[in-house]
Amino acid sequence: MPFYEYRCNECGEAFEKMMRFSESDRIPACPKCESQNTQKKLSKVASFGTASSDSAGASSSCGPSRGGFS
Repeated sequence: MPFYEYRCNECGEAFEKMMRFSESDRIPACPKCESQNTQKKLSKVASFGTASSDSAGASSSCGPSRGGFS
């Protein structure tokens, strides 16, 4: 089950809630003040790739295709 991030519009509390995909349209109450006036926040996407700033890596990935051989 994914975590969703929310913010309370009454007290400003930021919180996470684990919910099923099928429940993702439900808006949970704030755990601090129990207000129903909460909204889902946009989350950052995690990236697990690696970035290379050296010219050797850039030229091999951006250069002409060699048919899979180097």
